[in-house]
Amino acid sequence: MAEPESPTPREGRAARYGAFRGGPDPLAPPLDLSAALEAMADDLLEGYSADQALREHLRRGDGTRRGLDDLAGQVQRRRRELLARHDLGGTLEEVRRLLDEAVLAERGELARDTERDATDRTLREMQIESLPSSTAAAVRELADYDWASGDARARYAQITDLLGREMLDARFAGMKQALQGATAEDREEVTQMLRDLNELLEAHARGEDTPEDFARFMERHGQAFPEGPQDVDELIDALARRSAAAQRMLRSMTDQQRQELMELSAQAFGSPELMQQLARLDSGLQALRPGEDWTGSETFEGEQGLGMGAGTEALQDLAELDRLAEQLSQDYAGSSLSDLDLEAMGRQLGEDAAVDARTLAALERALREGDLLRRDADGTLRLSPAAMRRLGRSLLRDAARRLADRGGQRDAHLAGAAGELTGARRPWEFGDTEPWDVGRTLTNALTRTAAAGADPGPPLRLRVEDVEVQETEARTRSAVALLVDTSFSMASEGRWVPMKRTALALHHLVATRFRGDRLRPIAFGRWAQEMDIEELTALPAMYEQGTNLHHALLLALRFFRRHPTMTPVLLVVTDGEPTAHLLPGGEPLFSYPPLPETLEATVAELDRAARLGAQVTFFRLGEDPGLEQFLAAMARRVGGSVVAPSPEDLGSAVVGEYLRSRRTGPESRG
Repeated sequence: MAEPESPTPREGRAARYGAFRGGPDPLAPPLDLSAALEAMADDLLEGYSADQALREHLRRGDGTRRGLDDLAGQVQRRRRELLARHDLGGTLEEVRRLLDEAVLAERGELARDTERDATDRTLREMQIESLPSSTAAAVRELADYDWASGDARARYAQITDLLGREMLDARFAGMKQALQGATAEDREEVTQMLRDLNELLEAHARGEDTPEDFARFMERHGQAFPEGPQDVDELIDALARRSAAAQRMLRSMTDQQRQELMELSAQAFGSPELMQQLARLDSGLQALRPGEDWTGSETFEGEQGLGMGAGTEALQDLAELDRLAEQLSQDYAGSSLSDLDLEAMGRQLGEDAAVDARTLAALERALREGDLLRRDADGTLRLSPAAMRRLGRSLLRDAARRLADRGGQRDAHLAGAAGELTGARRPWEFGDTEPWDVGRTLTNALTRTAAAGADPGPPLRLRVEDVEVQETEARTRSAVALLVDTSFSMASEGRWVPMKRTALALHHLVATRFRGDRLRPIAFGRWAQEMDIEELTALPAMYEQGTNLHHALLLALRFFRRHPTMTPVLLVVTDGEPTAHLLPGGEPLFSYPPLPETLEATVAELDRAARLGAQVTFFRLGEDPGLEQFLAAMARRVGGSVVAPSPEDLGSAVVGEYLRSRRTGPESRG
């Protein structure tokens, strides 16, 4: 997105362009909900709930944006990077450096000062040479030392100044830089700010503060709070997060580092009151915000030393990364991508990550609040009829493409509403629904007008006798029973999703192109049952043994008899021989290998379907020789056919056979 930052070139100055900032890109393409629904299709057809499928899609992302898992992985990499790069001994290292420089300068001065009393010089040298190895103890011992070197005295003063600024920077962002070179008056102003702040927080804890108290405090000390809090609660939130991070930083140090730093803190600004006020502040904040993590710690393994302020910021970054990881996990009750802190995402992972997260949140909101998902009374999220239509259209389009790729097959989009054109024409009669022959109709009108001696120019007036229609073959209506195997092997061999994609594609074709036809999906495992397409789409994988084609044929025959004027079409998708049949009492009998009784019962029902004139096609999945022989024999028996598609081509094969059955009719299939 272009972002002009100066007057246009026409005014004599150059324009600058850069990445868009400040929210969603207004020129970004709109969300493609259909593509998202297609990406969710396999999970939905596996039997996932719409809510589960949506969550999985958001986790995976797509080719244009990262998903939640990728973003969570980036969060963890950023976290590991912080811990692997840094060490928390930066302040101690800086103090040690300044101390060594002060001692070195003092030694040099004493060596050069030949006029100094020898005894005094010797005592000074002995004190310098016998300093404890502990940095904190050495600094403490030199607190009252009368430095001979002005340079050494300045270096030592830098130590106390550094400690004060670091202690403040650990609680107030930017204090280390703000107080560099500060005067005694500046330091007193900071101490007064701490007194006023503690009094405000203590009054708030008692419920005695007023908005005016906060306003007066910010008017006097607002420059110390770059976060710009709008009320006392925002002020407390910001301070508590940083103070808790400072406590975690101390706990993350080694025992020796922590002990050294605590001893050094007494030298901060040479003012014990500073540490007293900071301790008072930490105590008050912990009481006001006990929910912050005041006791955690981290293990830093790097070599880049961090001072107290930078270390506190690192701990804040780690806490922010942990919050982002929790938000991205979406594992807590009531989770939603609207919970994502996009500003924190941008800070920690970069603007591109924030854009991806913002897009995912918008996609989730659009799917949940649009017309594609609906929530039942029990709270379950399901596909809406609009979503079923979109998904069916997509699957049918894929089946049609595969059908065209097979060569010589008819595309699903060619199905006409009034039957097949014969090429003949005739005058229109009352009640005709055939399409007009526009060319012949206009020619008839022009000829009639010219024969009457009238000007045939515009406007041309049509009469009823001018109209001719294109004749079509009578279009039969079909009752289509789609029998789909839901036995254990369909799920275990990866045929479950292709089967359901096929059913949904065929349903969409019938519902949109052949509205006069009737389609009934029938699922058969150990039992068989008629299903609406929504039920079949949401059916979880059935890990049960049994292929009860007998029961499925019974239900198919009942469906055909309910539609006696329609042409019966029987489409059977299976990957195994019948291994179960229904007993007279209604219970299924399962056996493998198949019992003769099972095969006999199945063949008997298939014969009844043939006597009703059903056009039968078997779709064989897998390479089982026994199934191949059985289906070939069944097809020969009833004048049907067997198709052996791959799972990926199952949809196009079933759609193609359905279209062929409508074109040829039962009389031409024998």
